[in-house]
Amino acid sequence: MTVAVSPTSALDTIRFCALLPWRQAISSIRSIDLRLVDDLVNFVRGPGFVLDFSDSSFADFFAFELKVNIDDPKYSAKGGSKGKRLRYFLQTCDDATAVRALEALWEYRSEYFARSSDGDPVANAETRYQGLISRLSRGATPQRPSAPPQPTTVDRAAIAKIKADLLQVTARAPHARGYAFEGFLKGLFDAFGLAAQEPFRLRGEQIDGSFQLGSDIYLLEAKWHGQPIGVAELHTFHGKIEQKAAWTRGLFVSNSGFTEDGLAAFGRGKRVICMDGLDLYEMLDREVPLNQVLERKVRRAAETGAPFIRVRDLFPL
Repeated sequence: MTVAVSPTSALDTIRFCALLPWRQAISSIRSIDLRLVDDLVNFVRGPGFVLDFSDSSFADFFAFELKVNIDDPKYSAKGGSKGKRLRYFLQTCDDATAVRALEALWEYRSEYFARSSDGDPVANAETRYQGLISRLSRGATPQRPSAPPQPTTVDRAAIAKIKADLLQVTARAPHARGYAFEGFLKGLFDAFGLAAQEPFRLRGEQIDGSFQLGSDIYLLEAKWHGQPIGVAELHTFHGKIEQKAAWTRGLFVSNSGFTEDGLAAFGRGKRVICMDGLDLYEMLDREVPLNQVLERKVRRAAETGAPFIRVRDLFPL
């Protein structure tokens, strides 16, 4: 059946457009561009493969970097291999998404060669690849997210509620405190405009949450243990950070604190900053906004390399 509509007003025009077939925004990537992508990602295992990705790591890569389920059958319209699904994805997404995917693949590819003693088999690979990214970037949105508005003043009513929430966590049974602590932290980050995300799981890996500080994305590790955190837990969390995009950072929040030996063995210059329970208490007691605490910790870490500086030292009375 054909629907005939003659729009006579702005409202009629909106209604008319709603009746038109939906069209997905597609990238301006060309066949010659896809051949270049093939050259750059198929050299490890051959046609149909993408670098050294397994099926599971390929799915994890898309899930984390792009929040895309690359195992969705729609991406297998031209074939189910990793290479064909990548090609179809690049052809059917918008330019901004294609740029994000290509940037992330280039970063992964660069890391592959950093681990390998072999030279790059593709002539002028970086120049050609970055040229493609540059062309697609014209008019595309920036790769890194813009900063959400973050309050710089203190809402005392909100602070009072956060304090009460922390007391409720403390009153829970030991096995329930960990999950409650994660929920408390999400509410804390949301109260200060840090765009918190609840815990999520990649294959074989649990992330306790994430948030945005400025234009940087932080992954969260939250622990409510009886004993202070040692070097093993710090290294495990930092290993998760290193597997993500280059600008990803981490915040490790341990209610029971960190051992001095653990911090010393963890070393300096890492992409992780730390907070403990005393930090949380003093931040709330002094009514210092969380975003200011984190910004001060990040700056001190940049200046000294130390992942953990107490709130009382950052904001002396």
